[in-house]
Amino acid sequence: MRFRGQVDLNAPLHLLMAKSGHLEHGQMRVKVSTVLGSAAPPLTVKLVRAFSTGAKDSAIIDSKELQYNQERGFHFLDSFPKNVDVGTYVFVLEIVLHDSESEKVYATGGQIHVPIYVTGIIKVGNAEIAVLDSDLGNVETHKTLELAGNDIVSLSANHLQKLRLSFQLETPNGRVFKPHQAFLKLQHETKIEHIFLIGNTGKKFEIIFDFLGLVEKLFYLSGKYDIELTVGDAVMENSFSRLLGHVELDLPEAPEKAVRPPLPPVDPYTRYGPKAEINHIFRAPEKRPPQKLSLVFLGLILLPFIGFLVGLLRLGVNLKNFPGSTVPATFATLFHLGLAAVLLLYVLFWLKLDLFTTLKTLGLLGVFTMFFGHRILSYLALTSFKLKSA
Repeated sequence: MRFRGQVDLNAPLHLLMAKSGHLEHGQMRVKVSTVLGSAAPPLTVKLVRAFSTGAKDSAIIDSKELQYNQERGFHFLDSFPKNVDVGTYVFVLEIVLHDSESEKVYATGGQIHVPIYVTGIIKVGNAEIAVLDSDLGNVETHKTLELAGNDIVSLSANHLQKLRLSFQLETPNGRVFKPHQAFLKLQHETKIEHIFLIGNTGKKFEIIFDFLGLVEKLFYLSGKYDIELTVGDAVMENSFSRLLGHVELDLPEAPEKAVRPPLPPVDPYTRYGPKAEINHIFRAPEKRPPQKLSLVFLGLILLPFIGFLVGLLRLGVNLKNFPGSTVPATFATLFHLGLAAVLLLYVLFWLKLDLFTTLKTLGLLGVFTMFFGHRILSYLALTSFKLKSA
């Protein structure tokens, strides 16, 4: 058997036990130091009592003083009672200072409870699995299991039969061992799992599957079920989880209103892993029209502009009303430059600019053109009013 121990350091002590109490080859070692890690004053470590967590009123060790190794600077308990078996124990330790003056300088914190885990090899025996008749309980198929080996059994059953699994667990001292975990897993060939806890009756662990009462839980799925047994505990050095074999179940057909089995789990690698490369072939560009047709289309586009120029000539448009003064002439020139810039902006938008850039630029040019256009139109209106008044 092996021993593992841990000391709680959460208490506000000035004189603390070492971070871990080591129990090697049946010897518990405890080192004492100050909070800052310096050497402790002369003292004695006493084991007030030790008891199992399952039987707190029954002490296995009562009032024993730990010996001191002066060369290595630790206290140790080199022998344990023979009745110490695999399990979890609590050792109550207490520090006693030799010098009464040291009690005014150091605080020992009273009694310290240290959990100790005594581990060992658990004997697994009398393991057997059987298929029983549901009505009379007669054994139809019986097989012995060697859980320490790798033997696999093959069974078959229907919904009118039962499956029984039993085994025993014993400590090195021959006592019944009750692990924290003991369960059986049935896994269908579609990866649907069912987990059942195994209870113990006296010295034996046993579980019986009545398939007639489990058909709904098994979703009426016939086929091959893998049988996996898991037994584990913190103090059990030979904890195991192994495949016992499989059972071929023949269950009745599911009724219409029966609960459907869940969808099989999706493989995370398939769902979130790298996807296959997508090879995309772009459509071949369409054939361009002949050059002559393009020139004819360009001419049709320019025809309205040519008509506009001809119309201006027929109407007799001239520059007689263009302001002669310096300031109004400047306003008029800037107004026409603004109009030209707007037209140029439209051309650039058609060639390369995007919509947002064009709108921002058009906003600035619009404010510029509107300002100088208002000034020149105000000048022309004032001039026309003076002429009519004269």
